[in-house]
Amino acid sequence: MIRLDQVSVTYPEQTRPTLRQVDLCIPEGELALVVGQTGAGKSTLLRTVAGLVPHFSGGRLTGRVVVGGRDTRTHPPRELADVVGVVGQDPRAGFVTDTVEDELAYGMECLGLANDVMRRRVEETVDLLGLDEIRGRSLDDLSAGQQQRVALGAVLAAHPRVLVLDEPTSALDPGASEEVLAALTRLVHDLGITVLLAEHRLERVVQYADRVVLLPGDGTVRSGPPTAMMLDCPVAPPVVRLGRLAGWSPLPLSVRDARRASTSLQARLARLPPPARAPLADAPRQAPPGGSDPRMLVEVRALVTGYAGAPALRGIDLEVRRGERVAVMGRNGAGKSTLLASLVGLRRPWSGRVRVLGQDPRRLRPAELVRRVGLVPAHPTDLLYRESVNGELASSDTDAGVPAGTTATLFANLARDVDPRRHPRDLSEGQRLALALAVVLASAPPLLLLDEPTRGLDYEAKSRLVGAVSALAAAGHAIVLASHDVELVAEIATRVVVLAQGEVVTDGPVASVVTGSPVFAPQVAKVLSPEPWLTVDEVSTGLSAAGVTPEMLRAAG
Repeated sequence: MIRLDQVSVTYPEQTRPTLRQVDLCIPEGELALVVGQTGAGKSTLLRTVAGLVPHFSGGRLTGRVVVGGRDTRTHPPRELADVVGVVGQDPRAGFVTDTVEDELAYGMECLGLANDVMRRRVEETVDLLGLDEIRGRSLDDLSAGQQQRVALGAVLAAHPRVLVLDEPTSALDPGASEEVLAALTRLVHDLGITVLLAEHRLERVVQYADRVVLLPGDGTVRSGPPTAMMLDCPVAPPVVRLGRLAGWSPLPLSVRDARRASTSLQARLARLPPPARAPLADAPRQAPPGGSDPRMLVEVRALVTGYAGAPALRGIDLEVRRGERVAVMGRNGAGKSTLLASLVGLRRPWSGRVRVLGQDPRRLRPAELVRRVGLVPAHPTDLLYRESVNGELASSDTDAGVPAGTTATLFANLARDVDPRRHPRDLSEGQRLALALAVVLASAPPLLLLDEPTRGLDYEAKSRLVGAVSALAAAGHAIVLASHDVELVAEIATRVVVLAQGEVVTDGPVASVVTGSPVFAPQVAKVLSPEPWLTVDEVSTGLSAAGVTPEMLRAAG
């Protein structure tokens, strides 16, 4: 169904090709998972298969790409539309209508399908992706995760033979992502659709894959069965890393398989003291009598706000103190992004109050606001406006009043080997996010707000982000992040606040909240339950402290 013969792609002003002499064959009815570090060329590979390279993205293409029997060199994207469906990293970029239902029908209208066929397929897609509650809403009023589901639905409704998906679950909550992946698996197994899918959150996808396509970063491509490829893959989900540490064979790809192999490891961990974690802010949580708490950075009381007359937050109470790392979790549309927007003054309270360092953020001048709070939005391009990466880095240093090169150092730690002459628009989604993070981190505001901060980031970049954020928290800054990335929350958070329908339903220490939830628990917690371990690093550190080596674990089986 998909065949690449000696394919190379070189963009203008590049000294080396992004893809180099790639040979790849993906048969009909396979789900192929594309993996690699941020900037390795995953999006370029997907755009090449979809015919967007070179017809839309530019660059020089050599070799031959054949999809569904059509050569992409002689068939531009419009002549592939009935064969290939594409969902990019930013769903907003592909929207052409105003409402959910119109967007679902638009692609079929372009293909000239009959009205009764379009109506039937719209209903099927609404049911498949759980879009009934939002079908009549404006696309601008949806959360990032809801927009992503609509974009996927708009492609699925046209019934393509090949699906090309770039980070399709990155903005989805764990439950929604499982539903989407289950739907994709049914399409592959029952209808023989071929899916080429790039994803950084491998813990969600790898167990469903028939093939893993690895881009090591030098322009080449390797592919093979998932279990074999994960043995030495430089990017791997926690369950695979745990299997490597314990020496399990065959290497597990799912929590179920890992639990079956974990009996000996659980027995060893049961004899060890539980992992030490950063505590919550010092008690008491209420302000001392007769005055305000000097540690208090955020105080929200009975906050109600929303969009177009529909409330998104209903009576929210929240306090955040210096040094806290608070993860806000919940389903798509629960109000997480609205809460962050309210903390930076972008949403007007209908009732209640918001105070950041004792002040209403909506009454502060921009220069005062950025010295108190920094927000990295779910769409990082909203912060980027210069003509080059160099321009963004230099402007950030000036705006933050820090020494020249400060933002560049932060950016280099989050995304390596990026040509500073490139336009931010030409970066991958993960590289743009890293650039926006560096811009906000440069001023080191007392309160840092992160909305889906790992969208598009590989595991190594996420680890560096955890280090940077932890250092800020240790210095007394507070971090509030809205995230569906349960693995990040396990690594970074000291406290978890769960929202549902705009209300706080849970607020407590990270270990007690996530281990008690089948939806928000990280992979290691699911594998080792009821033992209180959340991450592979915690397990490794605990075993090392007890003198247990990987060789001992492997010998014990």
